[in-house]
Amino acid sequence: MEDIIQWFATITGVAAAIMVASNISAKVSGYGFIIFTGSSIAWVTFGILAGEPPLTIQNVVLTIINLVGIYRWLIRPAMGKGSPSEEG
Repeated sequence: MEDIIQWFATITGVAAAIMVASNISAKVSGYGFIIFTGSSIAWVTFGILAGEPPLTIQNVVLTIINLVGIYRWLIRPAMGKGSPSEEG
């Protein structure tokens, strides 16, 4: 089970990094942060199962950062408050 979690976390993390780094659009970056969140949650799960507190803590923090990314790139623009690229 731990192998499946690790591979899921790895593959989704790489896919999300490509999406965010490509900067195709705000929506693609926002969806990248959603995928990053799934990756971080998987790493938290693995960290707990494997008894790895540093990995767990790092990915709890990354999950929070990813939630901020989701808010900035998807939720905030949907509320009509402008996209991050308009912030200067």
